[in-house]
Amino acid sequence: MHIGVCTIELRLPENHSLKGKRSVIKSISTRVSREFNVSIAEVEAQDVWQKAVLGVSCVSSSADYAHGQLERVVQWIETNRPDVLLLDYSIELL
Repeated sequence: MHIGVCTIELRLPENHSLKGKRSVIKSISTRVSREFNVSIAEVEAQDVWQKAVLGVSCVSSSADYAHGQLERVVQWIETNRPDVLLLDYSIELL
């Protein structure tokens, strides 16, 4: 069994309130969870309006599949959410 963990740091330049941030994060989380069958949550910077850190995890029998799945999540956010800037991400396999 392989566990993949991805930490994604985002900037929300158009956002001006925590309520707006929650809306953007909820939209991303719901779509990513449904489309990629992964777990996702905001894990840091909850009180900062224009920054979000998301944690994404998946479990697989193949390390390559888990890594690829998390890479596809990052790529999906970059491609489908032009309202957020991807600052950094890291993938770790356990």
